[in-house]
Amino acid sequence: MTHLMTIAGLAVALRPSGALWIETERALVVADLHLEKGSAYAARGQLLPPWDTRETLRRLSVEIEATDPDLVILLGDTLHDGAAGTRIGEDEIAVISDIAARRRLVWVVGNHDAEGPQGLPGEAAADLVFDGLVLRHEPRPGADHGWAAGHLHPCAKVRAQGGSTRRRCFVTDGMRIILPAFGAYAGGLNVRDAAYAGLFEGDPLAIVLGRGRSWPVLWTSLVGD
Repeated sequence: MTHLMTIAGLAVALRPSGALWIETERALVVADLHLEKGSAYAARGQLLPPWDTRETLRRLSVEIEATDPDLVILLGDTLHDGAAGTRIGEDEIAVISDIAARRRLVWVVGNHDAEGPQGLPGEAAADLVFDGLVLRHEPRPGADHGWAAGHLHPCAKVRAQGGSTRRRCFVTDGMRIILPAFGAYAGGLNVRDAAYAGLFEGDPLAIVLGRGRSWPVLWTSLVGD
């Protein structure tokens, strides 16, 4: 079940995968893939299974198959670091190339990948604008126009009978929205953290991701870590 709402007057679908779907633009938006995070950690001696890029691109391919977008937007920090493009395997490059060959692929640059796609297929952009909604990597405080961003990897810890559960989530006040990290190895920052202060007007709503569904949770039901 996908949660439907409007952000800055634009109808969007908040998919259980963590992808944002904009029907009027036929645009699929995902944030913070952090491709090749595993190989970056391995180079520093922290060994992780080296399949994060493959799994993240598999998830993205599933979303593309489900929505058939004209435009795929990677909302920053798609690559984990400045050399990640040189470490991606041929099979994974082929997946990215196939996406770019069939649709418009835009890499919105982030703090981890300010150099853009590093020779990989697709075009780089600082941001994109759809009607009153600006798509950028980093959220900005203040009551400006509507925006969709990533960067903070929001997670919600939901209070429940007998304990709590922690899940990736969207967080929004109806004018602004922060997308969850889409990457297989991307971590999460609790939405109760001080890093979110000042980004929204009033208490925002968390759209929590579960298996096959995304559902809204009131701020008062959320707790810190």
